[in-house]
Amino acid sequence: MDEVSGREANGAARTDTGTGPVLEVSGLRHTYPDGTEALHGVGLRVEEGERVALLGPNGAGKTTLTLHLNGIIAAQRGHLAIDGLEVAEPNLREIRRMVGLVFQDPEDQLFMPTVREDVAFGPINFGLRGAELDERVRRALEAVGMTEHADRGPLRLSGGQRKRVALATVLACDPRLLVLDEPSAGLEPVARRELAELLLELSPTMLMVTHDLPYALRLCPRSVLLDGGRVVADRPTPELLADTELLAAHRLELPYGFRPD
Repeated sequence: MDEVSGREANGAARTDTGTGPVLEVSGLRHTYPDGTEALHGVGLRVEEGERVALLGPNGAGKTTLTLHLNGIIAAQRGHLAIDGLEVAEPNLREIRRMVGLVFQDPEDQLFMPTVREDVAFGPINFGLRGAELDERVRRALEAVGMTEHADRGPLRLSGGQRKRVALATVLACDPRLLVLDEPSAGLEPVARRELAELLLELSPTMLMVTHDLPYALRLCPRSVLLDGGRVVADRPTPELLADTELLAAHRLELPYGFRPD
C-alpha cells in the first residue's frame, strides 16, 4: 500500500481468521484511454467475514477499483484474486458469481417484469434450475424481507424496497464478497436504518463504497481511505473518523455535530 503508516501496513486494523483472504489486491494500476491515471499501485486485503468501508472523495478511484473486482475492468498491471482465484478472463464466470456487486442505483440491476424474475436472473445464468433455483430465490427474498413482494413489478416498489431487491439479486448467487456502492444514497431515514440493520445480519464478507461516514461507522469496523488512486489510510473506522486533519486533507467531513465515539 502506498503512503500508509507502518502500523497500518503491517495489518493492525485487520482481523485475520486463518482461512486466507477473500479479497487480495496488490500493485493494481489503471490508466484510462484519455491518459487519466486512476489507480497507482493499490493494495488491499479483506479477510473472511470482514466488513470494510472504502472511503474517499469524488475521483479518488473507488469506482475504478470496485469494477476491477469482478472483471468489468481488466487489470492492466497488478494482481487481484477472490478466494485465491485470479480475476482474469478464464475465471470471470466464477468470479462474477463470487463477487456480488450492488450498484448505487437499483434501476441498473432491476429490469425484469417481477421481483421474483429479477432475483432468479443471476442464478439461471449460472445454471440453476428447478427446485434448487426456487429455493435460492426464496432464501434471497426472505433474507431481505421482500418475500411478500415477489410477484410485484420493481417499478411499483419504494426506493428502499428496490434497494432490498437489488441486494437480493446478488445474494441469490451466493457470493463470497458483497460489494455495495453507496447503499444509503437516496434513502429516507427509516429506510436507511432498516437497510443498515439488514446488512448487519448478512454473513458475506463486505466491501462498502460510501461517502456516508456515519453509515461506515455503523456498519464497518475497518475503513480504507483512497485518494488520488492510492490507499492513504487503513484503520479501525472510529480511529480514522476521529482524525479530523486526515479527513480534511482528503475532502471528507463528518456531519455537523456528529462524534465518532
